[in-house]
Amino acid sequence: MARERENPKPQQQQSPSSSYTVEELVAVNPYNPDILPDLENYVNEQVSSQTYSLNANLCLLRLYQFEPERMSTQIVSRILVKALMAMPAPDFSLCLFLIPERVQMEEPFKTLIVLSHYLETTRFRQFWDEAAKNRSVVEVVPGFEQAIQAYAIHVLSLTYQKVPRPVLAEAINVEGLSLDKFLEHQVTNCGWVLEKSQGRGQLVVLPRNEFNQPELKKSSADSIPLEHITRIFPILG
Repeated sequence: MARERENPKPQQQQSPSSSYTVEELVAVNPYNPDILPDLENYVNEQVSSQTYSLNANLCLLRLYQFEPERMSTQIVSRILVKALMAMPAPDFSLCLFLIPERVQMEEPFKTLIVLSHYLETTRFRQFWDEAAKNRSVVEVVPGFEQAIQAYAIHVLSLTYQKVPRPVLAEAINVEGLSLDKFLEHQVTNCGWVLEKSQGRGQLVVLPRNEFNQPELKKSSADSIPLEHITRIFPILG
């Protein structure tokens, strides 16, 4: 998922930081606890506006390390959900590194770590099942489902030229008429092609790329990283 870097609106006049954007506050004085409320408000703004700033969120998590009594479970949870939405970028791990282990063992962080593990190992069915049990955690952030679907498609495109319809349906958690509409949109706008195959049902032909079409590789430097290969094994199994 592409990460957007947008500056927030200026704070109200009462705030001592009203003349600065949050990104500027982070750049100028990232260890000042006085900016903590601004950073928390910015997390909520990222949620409502569907924007994203990893730097600001990491800065807030660092401040929580120095001011643990001020840590907001809700804010940290939203930061981690946004980080999941940024996969395959390693944002979730970067954020988790700044959260104490004792806190990680509490909910909802424990559940979010499980969800992250399912995504990293491409166990999409388990991921969607677990996410469905924790809608109050993940669905509070708009765009979550779409971001994970985009990640799932990215993973499939690393190894498949043609994806069996059931495999795609499981990976993106869409079936029936909803899947028909999704495929129709992808065919029209993203260059997907649908094929019928004897005994295998419908096949989805993904756009060619350097991973699913080896001849498109420019050099040996473009080889698939080992982490991508290991992520694909559960799907093939």
